[in-house]
Amino acid sequence: MIKIDIKKELNSSHKLDVKLNISKNEFIALSGKSGSGKTTLLRVLAGLEEANGDIVVENNIWLSKNFKLPVQKRDIGFVFQDYALFENMSVEQNLLFVQKDKKLADELLEITELTQLKKSYPKTLSGGQKQRVALCRALMKKPKILLLDEAFSALDYSMRLKLQDELLIFHKKFNLTTIMVTHDQKQMYKLANRVVFLNNGKIQDQTQDSKDYNKVINITQKNNYYSLVMEHQNKIVEFKLTKEDIEKFQYSNMN
Repeated sequence: MIKIDIKKELNSSHKLDVKLNISKNEFIALSGKSGSGKTTLLRVLAGLEEANGDIVVENNIWLSKNFKLPVQKRDIGFVFQDYALFENMSVEQNLLFVQKDKKLADELLEITELTQLKKSYPKTLSGGQKQRVALCRALMKKPKILLLDEAFSALDYSMRLKLQDELLIFHKKFNLTTIMVTHDQKQMYKLANRVVFLNNGKIQDQTQDSKDYNKVINITQKNNYYSLVMEHQNKIVEFKLTKEDIEKFQYSNMN
């Protein structure tokens, strides 16, 4: 269980003021407009920014009035949007720099289909490959908590789908508690158990269980896409999907 009760100035007119409990192994998506405090919340949890209040993780104090647990002692893996890889190290060296565990590194590279590239350097990799390396590196510490800050937003659609599938594998395999900042509605409802919406630094709304987001109203074919209309908590939402997306959606809902 993660218990968060923090306050922090965002700007002259807004303050981050969040009370949030997260269960062990839960997958949380944080959403909201730019400047609402999503990234700041992640960075405070990771210990990268200061804040007032309390953070307690499995009965261990990470933040209180007179105490702040150092970043390196927090069981956290952080995946940034800009990869943050060491350009002078190979893919394998980037992973082993975090933890000298070659068996784990090989396992992570195999899952992400990067084994053949383990001796390559970041400058030779595509954006999707770099993001997979960054995800693997974040897991080398075997963290309890995985934080992702718009990690897949710069990737093309097919690569986002692939990384989402790999992320779900890691989330379950390593018993992670995962918190992901995203604006992608399809991504948040595919991956997360719960979606938390921030507005001006405060929790505006949250789903009780985003897996309830499964009542299909209608699927219609337009000129060059499919319109998928769904209902969730009395709200109607439309997704524009390709034929491949629709086939995957229908398959996943039959299994």
